[in-house]
Amino acid sequence: MTFAWTPHRFAGGALALDVANSVVLRFDPARRIDRFAVAEQIDDFPRAASAFCAERALFGPLKPVRKQDRPAFISLREAIDGHFRRRVQGEDARLELADLLENAATILRQAPSADDLGLATAHSALRLIAGPETERMKICPNCCWLFLDRSKNRSRAWCDMAVCGNRAKASRHYHRKRQEIAT
Repeated sequence: MTFAWTPHRFAGGALALDVANSVVLRFDPARRIDRFAVAEQIDDFPRAASAFCAERALFGPLKPVRKQDRPAFISLREAIDGHFRRRVQGEDARLELADLLENAATILRQAPSADDLGLATAHSALRLIAGPETERMKICPNCCWLFLDRSKNRSRAWCDMAVCGNRAKASRHYHRKRQEIAT
């Protein structure tokens, strides 16, 4: 199966969320896909992030995470997802915050250069923790990705209207037509 990092894959609105969203169908063990499990995909991600990520102006061109630093980077990704997902769900996220801060500190200590993907991801996560945008964070009801709702009236429902929004609308239409036929 071929895969490409397209603009849809960067619908999170922040690099930290785009990295967390690299796991597709996170809560469906049968269909879960970790895009960073394939070396080529994790190596291609920084180039795509430099082109498509909403925060690309903050970090410029990025370099891939070194092979020896990947376990720490994956731990950071999981900590980002755990902390922000719990916050969006209105749950106590103090333990997840501690985990996120510990993982970010590890990345900050070991990053080889300022243009390292891990370093940029840690900075993005720290900006989200410290900034007001966490109040605009949501979970897509279709794919369960985290995203920032930057719409004026905070009414954005899906991570990407062209993908998840269309799928949800098509599903509702399909079920409505089937029900009409059945009655």
